[in-house]
Amino acid sequence: MERKASGQKQMFLLMINMFIAMLGIGLIIPVLPEFLKEFGAGGKTAGYLVAAFGLTQFIFSPIAGELSDKYGRKIMIVSGLLLFTISNLIFAMAEQISLLYVSRLIGGISAAAMIPAMLAYVADITTEEKRGKGLGLLGASMSLGFAIGPGIGGFLAELGLRAPFYVSAMVGVLATVGSLLFVPESLSKEAQQTSRQATVKRENIFRQFGKSFRASYFVWLILIFSLTFGLANFEAIFPLFVDQKHHYTPMNISIIITVGALGGTLIQGIFIGRLINRFGERALINWTFLLSAVSMVLLLLSGNFIYVLIVTVLFFALTSIMRPAINTLLSKSAGDEQGFVAGMNNAYMSLGNIFGPAVAGTLFDVHINAPYLLGAVILLFSLYLSMSRGRVPKKIALAD
Repeated sequence: MERKASGQKQMFLLMINMFIAMLGIGLIIPVLPEFLKEFGAGGKTAGYLVAAFGLTQFIFSPIAGELSDKYGRKIMIVSGLLLFTISNLIFAMAEQISLLYVSRLIGGISAAAMIPAMLAYVADITTEEKRGKGLGLLGASMSLGFAIGPGIGGFLAELGLRAPFYVSAMVGVLATVGSLLFVPESLSKEAQQTSRQATVKRENIFRQFGKSFRASYFVWLILIFSLTFGLANFEAIFPLFVDQKHHYTPMNISIIITVGALGGTLIQGIFIGRLINRFGERALINWTFLLSAVSMVLLLLSGNFIYVLIVTVLFFALTSIMRPAINTLLSKSAGDEQGFVAGMNNAYMSLGNIFGPAVAGTLFDVHINAPYLLGAVILLFSLYLSMSRGRVPKKIALAD
């Protein structure tokens, strides 16, 4: 009973700090179109800024996953939050485009440090049966912070376009201090020592990818990439899309993102565990890929505010179900390599964050609807891949 209470406390503290970090990210979304206009920048720059984030996230994710196995989850979480704070402060103070890129490159390193450690943290403190629920709760805290952030950012924009960025840096400080003081280490000293004493040298990124290609869970990593690619198409360009096509204000954008993300939060926090137990991960993955592709196409059919709001809520809800379902299958198949698999999970996700926004930004300047049409095609291909090639490893089937 004491161990169960301790695990619940750890989960709660982890969720609080993840919420604060995502709140800082969400704050800046409504003001980004107007902010970029100060630099004379458009869709391509917006896409490349997100891609810069994904680039360093990709490079450092496998390293960070291994470091979390060797030195613990906490130090990586705290380090990631500190870098997140620095990244936002640079963005707030930037006067040249080059500094915006520096900020996003540092932000990618911060995500590489935080996310694998947090995923592995959940695996440390949950049983296999409860892992889907644990990952869903962590995702819910991410979504809630992301949901509330844009709403606050829309109001802060009235004080100036840079105000949300300064506030984002401030909440990063809160999350850093909170994690340092209140989040306990989840990985035992013995496990850390065993990992540090391992005689096998760390393989370079290409060998690690080669190892993942041969793994039973490879198809789930591919789906993480395609999910992130499609999601990046939606999120990276959405503020510019509705600003240029429908002339939405920062407040309009903040309302849509807030309500959409809140819908995803409710599903992750309340229903994801039940949905996984009722339908299974594979069924959820297949249906959410199909319906999320449909919702991307629906977004192009009308500029009515209520219509766009409903479609956005649908899209966020579907991706909120999809990611924990895929992460659960990955975690179940990871065995004692939770850090490595979490790192590769983040690496594939960062690849999606590199190519998705870069392609979307380039296509946006060619035709305003093109990023969403491409995103729909990618998601439909993912559905095909999941249905025709995805196979649940035997040990996962037995565990279920």
